[in-house]
Amino acid sequence: MKIRVSAVQYHLEKINSFDDFASQVTHYVRTASEYDSEFVLFPEFFTTQLLSISEGTTSRVDDLPSFTDQYIGLFSGLAKETGMHIVGGTHVVRKGDNLYNTAFLFYPDGRVEEQAKLHMTPTEKHEWNITPGDSIRVFETNKGKIALLTCYDMEFPEIVRKVRGMGADVIFAPSCTDDLHGFHRVRYTSHARTIENQVYVVTTGTVGALRNVDFMRANYGQAAIITPNDIPFPKNGVMMEGEFNHDMLITADLDLSLLHEVREKGSVTTWNDRRLDLYPDLSK
Repeated sequence: MKIRVSAVQYHLEKINSFDDFASQVTHYVRTASEYDSEFVLFPEFFTTQLLSISEGTTSRVDDLPSFTDQYIGLFSGLAKETGMHIVGGTHVVRKGDNLYNTAFLFYPDGRVEEQAKLHMTPTEKHEWNITPGDSIRVFETNKGKIALLTCYDMEFPEIVRKVRGMGADVIFAPSCTDDLHGFHRVRYTSHARTIENQVYVVTTGTVGALRNVDFMRANYGQAAIITPNDIPFPKNGVMMEGEFNHDMLITADLDLSLLHEVREKGSVTTWNDRRLDLYPDLSK
């Protein structure tokens, strides 16, 4: 079975209204639809663009939850209109007294699912007071099981072992990094996770700048569709990647049958060759 996926290098710039945001999002979704994509991924924290509507300087991500209903309505409508599954990047939501950096999955039939980010960076923790999620999910789709792990989550191999053990073959990893150091931390660990678990990783990041939003003034991003390193796949494990820091979208086909093939009889069979007699089975 094959899945066509797209990933958006979302360009952040000042906007004047939610309608401006909706217009930009709709452009990317309809472009992916023109390529007959079945899944499209947006980056982490891209809804911080909504904070630029205000004049002056703000770092108040606690204002973002006020846009949640509009955000869900926009993406849910686009998923139903195009028939695609849309991973709507992440959006900061409020539950009780806590803020969560949450990835949303919008199904073509109108269902909406959530996965809160599990590991907080120092900025999320100390500047934005965001609370980490406390559970991990895998999502059933008509194209198999997928997981949503956000940016820093990819730097922790235990959690990717977990979702692979729960059946995920594709991990969608929205990201937001401000420089090459942060970008490469996420990129290199995403490659490691594909090799360790013999899965696909689809990732993307924000590009551009929000000059009046603190901690979103610099963005360094590139979308990539990453594979295991074995003979059926590209030799460098990169099926497709964008141009650094450009406003663009990338698209590629993922062949799930190749994952099952290399797990059983690849050049290496890393998933099956785990030494569970020596260390815990983190996939359970």
